[in-house]
Amino acid sequence: MRLYPMMANLRDKRCLVVGGGHVAERKIGGLLNTGAVVTVVSPACTPAVDSWAEAGRITLHRRPFVPDDVRDAVVVIAATDDPRVNLAVHRACGPHQWVNVVDRPDLCTFTVPSVVERGDMQIAISTGGHNPGLAKKLRRQLEERFGPEYGEYTAFLGAMRDRVLALGLNETQRRAVLAELLDDRFLQWTAAGETERRDQEAEQVIRNLGKP
Repeated sequence: MRLYPMMANLRDKRCLVVGGGHVAERKIGGLLNTGAVVTVVSPACTPAVDSWAEAGRITLHRRPFVPDDVRDAVVVIAATDDPRVNLAVHRACGPHQWVNVVDRPDLCTFTVPSVVERGDMQIAISTGGHNPGLAKKLRRQLEERFGPEYGEYTAFLGAMRDRVLALGLNETQRRAVLAELLDDRFLQWTAAGETERRDQEAEQVIRNLGKP
């Protein structure tokens, strides 16, 4: 089955994670980073999960899973080390819910990719849940290829795009300016810390290519 790649906005969406071990901890952490409203059901938890509960970042129910737990959840993740519990979570979900069962891609309606993050830039690698090892290997390679400078570079490009769109240029002018701002010299100046030179050159590009 071919999967449809999608970047989802989960802010304020109700999400359920069943499990409190290290795998569940990673899933919970990823959801918290998106601003999701996270509920966790597990008799035992890692210290990190406990600390999130104590800080009020998650709602934690220290007990075994019951089918009614999935009610109202948009996203459900079964991340226990008991296949029977994970299967019970899957069976409790309805067709309107997005479900991920760790180590059971055949039961998933979505899989969680391996991700390289550089500020607002995200590169996702997926093998459809069939080979997480390969996804992690590719992630390490991409982390070397795309260094931390890409976080600031992405922010710079976003700010420049907003500025160009606010100028009221025609489509041809907009395309020309935005294409020029993608030139590698702007990335190189960002990596070298020469942001003043980069910004000055960007303004010059806007003046030159944005003329009527």
